[in-house]
Amino acid sequence: MNNSDNQIIITVSGKDKVGIVASVSNCLAKYKVNIEDIKQTIMQDNFVMMMLCDIKKLEVSFKDFKDAMLNLGSELGMEIWVQKKDIFDKMHTI
Repeated sequence: MNNSDNQIIITVSGKDKVGIVASVSNCLAKYKVNIEDIKQTIMQDNFVMMMLCDIKKLEVSFKDFKDAMLNLGSELGMEIWVQKKDIFDKMHTI
């Protein structure tokens, strides 16, 4: 398994409010997912964040982790996408 097999991209977007970064970070820590890079911005009251994360210490299946993140998105009223980095890269290559 090479390094990119352990990397994922998480995208979070929705109406800006207090606690988004804390909630997402806490969920990642619970699943032992490490944030390697993070970018966020506010665009006309909309919060947008992209994270590059490492899942090599993940102790559940990728599907279970992804489902937990999607559930968190629902709880927060945000859209959360979780993709393997290699798939994300292929989708964004012309």
